[in-house]
Amino acid sequence: MNNKLTIVGCGRWGSCLAWYTDRIGEDVTLYGMRAAADFQNLKETRKNEFVTLPDSITLTDDLATALSSDTVIISIGSQNLRGFLHECQGFDFSEKTVILCMKGLEIASGMRLTQIVREVLGPSPRLAVWVGPGHIQDFTAGIPNCMVIDSDSEEVKASLAHRFASDLIRFYVGKDLVGNEIGAAAKNVYGIGAGVLDGLGYASLKGAFIVRACVEMARFITAMGGDSTSIYGLAFLGECETTFFSPHSNNKRFGEKFVRGETETRLCEGVYTLEVLYEKSQKLGVEMPICDALYRYVIKRETDAKTLLATLFARSLKEEF
Repeated sequence: MNNKLTIVGCGRWGSCLAWYTDRIGEDVTLYGMRAAADFQNLKETRKNEFVTLPDSITLTDDLATALSSDTVIISIGSQNLRGFLHECQGFDFSEKTVILCMKGLEIASGMRLTQIVREVLGPSPRLAVWVGPGHIQDFTAGIPNCMVIDSDSEEVKASLAHRFASDLIRFYVGKDLVGNEIGAAAKNVYGIGAGVLDGLGYASLKGAFIVRACVEMARFITAMGGDSTSIYGLAFLGECETTFFSPHSNNKRFGEKFVRGETETRLCEGVYTLEVLYEKSQKLGVEMPICDALYRYVIKRETDAKTLLATLFARSLKEEF
């Protein structure tokens, strides 16, 4: 093993990860698909709207070269993960560490992303997730934040948290892989809801919105076998500023534009995750009124935003928790 690190994915977060890990002294390779516009742009100019990549970062579209590293960080669309992993099946992962720096749930199966890795690649990779708040625009401007690394291995998550820590990111060691994965994915769904409130001019409701989102997600995480208190950690509640308030949030922007009847062309993981949350909550019998309302509005388009909000306000009297 050659102690190199590969980032898979040339989008805004993948390119930021390449920039960040190079900054802290890692030997970085950035892998992208040859036909992908993001990869071609970086190959030709070594920059995008967010970062400029130093010459010390190797760019490749050769999978064998990419997977020669001992550590592989994957940062691609959640619905593309299974297909990418199938391309990797001919390679030896027995001594590798795989880190998922991405958020979502698979629509077809409803599975968490680490479950997909285990199903396709088996038990051999050392596996972790890297989640939590932070926007590329802030990191590249020198504004620090805190994030979390979680794993089913105590040794893996502790060693990775030490390895990637810097003056820009303070890492915490997670204690609930299930809760942190689900929370990180679900915050995108509620980010859409926050954007809907902004689009209606009802931003003052966001305080109540955040509290109730935490309550229903705590129920859901418990039903999924996780620890309900994980919802109050960095993966969900800690993401509220970056996802519910920041102008850099794709999910919030989607919600705002949806209310106005406009189209958002950037990747919005919350739309995919919303379908999974709704289907699973129905099967598990978990009461999730905000999620249900967003599903009817965004996915099924059964109602308008103000009617949706009126329906939520007309629900029967409830205790706060």
